[in-house]
Amino acid sequence: MRRPRPGGGGCRWLRGCALRAGTGRRVRAAVEAAKSRLGARGAPAAAGAAWLWDRCAAMERPPRQSPMVWLPLLLLLLAGPVACAASPADDSAGPGGRGPRGRARGDAGPDEAAPRHDSSYGTFAGEFYDLRYLSEDGYPFPTAPPVDPFAKIKVEDCGKTKGCFRYGKPGCNAETCDYFLSYRMIGADVEFELSADTDGWVAVGFSSDRKMGGDDVMACVHDDNGRVRIQHFYNVGQWAKEIQRNPARDEEGVYENNRVTCRFKRPVNVPRDETIVDLHLSWYYLFAWGPAIQGSITRHDIDSPPTSERVVSIYKYEDIFMPSAAYQTFSSPFCLLLIVALTFYLLMGTP
Repeated sequence: MRRPRPGGGGCRWLRGCALRAGTGRRVRAAVEAAKSRLGARGAPAAAGAAWLWDRCAAMERPPRQSPMVWLPLLLLLLAGPVACAASPADDSAGPGGRGPRGRARGDAGPDEAAPRHDSSYGTFAGEFYDLRYLSEDGYPFPTAPPVDPFAKIKVEDCGKTKGCFRYGKPGCNAETCDYFLSYRMIGADVEFELSADTDGWVAVGFSSDRKMGGDDVMACVHDDNGRVRIQHFYNVGQWAKEIQRNPARDEEGVYENNRVTCRFKRPVNVPRDETIVDLHLSWYYLFAWGPAIQGSITRHDIDSPPTSERVVSIYKYEDIFMPSAAYQTFSSPFCLLLIVALTFYLLMGTP
C-alpha cells in the first residue's frame, strides 16, 4: 500500500481545525474524524493527528493559560496556502477530488505503484514546460541549426588574393556596383561570388567567344520564398536551358537591399561534358542579371550585357573595372574627338 506524503491531506485538516478553534465539540469532532482518516494511512499520519489533537485541546483553554499555542497555528494558517496547495497534476487529487482514476482516497488498486508527481506549483509549472518542449517520447524537439549570416564580400582582396570584375559607377564595390563578380582558387575548387542590383537573378557564363550561345552558365536565382538558389544553365542560342546536373557546392545566397548576392564553389576539373566546361582552361566571361518570375529567370536587364575583353584564367588575379553605359559617354573615341573639335572651335572663334 502506498504511504501518503507528509503535508498532504493532513495539512488541509489542520487548517480546518485552526479555523474552527474555539468551537469546542466541533473541534473535537473534526480532530476525531481526522485521526480516523489519517490513522489508516500509517504512522506518520497518525502522529500528525495526535499532535493536532494536543494543539486543539490546548486551544480550548483560556488564551491567558496557553498564549503560545496560537502562534504555530497562526504561522501554519498563513503558510498553508503555499505549502499545501495541490497542483492539478497531483496523483492524490484525481478527477472529482478522488485518487488515481477517480477512486476514493485511501483505496488500494493495481496501479498504486505508478510514479507520482509532487504536489507543488513548481512541479506543475515544470511539467507544463516539459509538455511544451518535449516530444511524446520525452526527448527534446529537434531544433534547426543556427544559420550563419552571409559574410560580406571583401573587395579589398581584389587583385591580391582573388580576381574581380566590377561593372557600374567608377569606384563601386560589391554592394554598389550594377554587377560584381569575384573568383579565387580554394584547393581543387574555384569559389565564385556574384552580386547584382536586381531582385531576380545574377549569372556568369563561360564562353569560347563573346557571344551568347553554347555557354556554360551558373546563376543565382531569387525565388518567391525569399531564398537564393544556385542553378546550372546551358545557353542554347538566346535561350537558357536549365541543366539538372549542377556542379555547384557549398552554396549560400541572400537577398538584401534589392540585391541578389551569392557564393558557391565549383570544381576546376570535371568529366567531359558539353554543358560543363573545365575551368583550368581560359574562357570569356559573360555577365548578366535580370528579373525572375516565380523563381524562373527571364530576359536580362540590358540588351548587350558586358563581357570580359579577353579570356580569363582562374590562376591570374586581376581587378578589372568596366564602366556602365551611363559612364561611357566621354570615354568613347568619337565623343573625345567631338569635345576636342568643339573646344578648338570655341577658342578660335568664327572667321
